[in-house]
Amino acid sequence: MRESDALDAVDARLAARLSQLRTERGWSLDELSRRTGVSRSTLSRLERGELSPTATALGRLCSAYGRTMSRLLMEVEAEPPVLVPAAQQPVWRDERSGFVRRSVSPPHAGLRAEIVEGTLDAGAALSYENPPVPGVEQHIWVLEGTVEITVDDTVHTVNGGDCLRFRLHGPSHFHCPGPERVRYALMIVLP
Repeated sequence: MRESDALDAVDARLAARLSQLRTERGWSLDELSRRTGVSRSTLSRLERGELSPTATALGRLCSAYGRTMSRLLMEVEAEPPVLVPAAQQPVWRDERSGFVRRSVSPPHAGLRAEIVEGTLDAGAALSYENPPVPGVEQHIWVLEGTVEITVDDTVHTVNGGDCLRFRLHGPSHFHCPGPERVRYALMIVLP
């Protein structure tokens, strides 16, 4: 299977899962739009698989559904194995924001933690209005470059080798000031 075919299959399963989550809650597209701030037309196109979500839109949807992004993406993948070879770690790209997310240690039933590798291009920024799960614990270890992370209205400059850890209850913002991209490991621990 070509990589583009595999990505198309993941996008199709993601679209179906997003539709299923909304239906399970009995929400109309208008209600979901009100809860997320994502337009009704965009939500409709996402659920039909006509549009791939941005990191921001996916973050808003995850917050509305009470899921981490990793958990949602795991739900559209096959059951993850105990050993996750590098070549089999799911990668998701948001070309518009310059964000790449590799699920190094995907969520798994019975486990509360997962590990994600993130990269942001120089100048790229991501904002999340709410945590996917209030009180989620995050540890961010910068492997290369520098990232500015805003949590609780405080901006933390995190350089290569540094680790920022916190419980997330409100909005967060990631910005790569450059001049190079930033690559970091993110450990997420559910409360």
